[in-house]
Amino acid sequence: MRTVVTLGICLLVLFPISARAQEPPPQPQPQGVVGTIGLDGTIDKFYSVAHTAVVKTADGLSHLVHLTNHTAVHGTAAEADAFHGLNEGAHVVVHYIDADAKKTAVEIDRIGDGGLHVAEGEIVGIDRAARQLIVELPDDTWITLRMTDRAAHDVGKELATRTRVVVYYANENGALAAHYFKKVQ
Repeated sequence: MRTVVTLGICLLVLFPISARAQEPPPQPQPQGVVGTIGLDGTIDKFYSVAHTAVVKTADGLSHLVHLTNHTAVHGTAAEADAFHGLNEGAHVVVHYIDADAKKTAVEIDRIGDGGLHVAEGEIVGIDRAARQLIVELPDDTWITLRMTDRAAHDVGKELATRTRVVVYYANENGALAAHYFKKVQ
């Protein structure tokens, strides 16, 4: 009898411990900005071996950005080297996360000269759930763009209809895809 009681107490004590050991460890919660931040500028220096770039914005500030093997690059020729076409002087938008004061590029959009196209106009409609952006161009024509997931989630949240914007987009499978847009100063 004493053995059964002792065995029962041991099972009661051990069972919660073993159940807890099987639970996945708690995931750290992101702090600060959730999503990516868009940085519009020009590559001032590019260090392919170190996978870093210095991007200078229009206001003259320089930002050191780290690239990884997972950094998506749009607007360059599809070659073995994912960073081909990212050279000094190239106009880019870098979508990055800022963790521990380190900017890590998630996506880089190369603008112009064989890269993404530029359109300037006024927002007529924006529907993030449907991922749709409608812009009225200076000649009174309208273009309807499908926003990329990143653009729909992270870009231009403060913008509303009748805001003048510049849109960087690509023709992807016959549809215009807005990768980034911002208010015109």
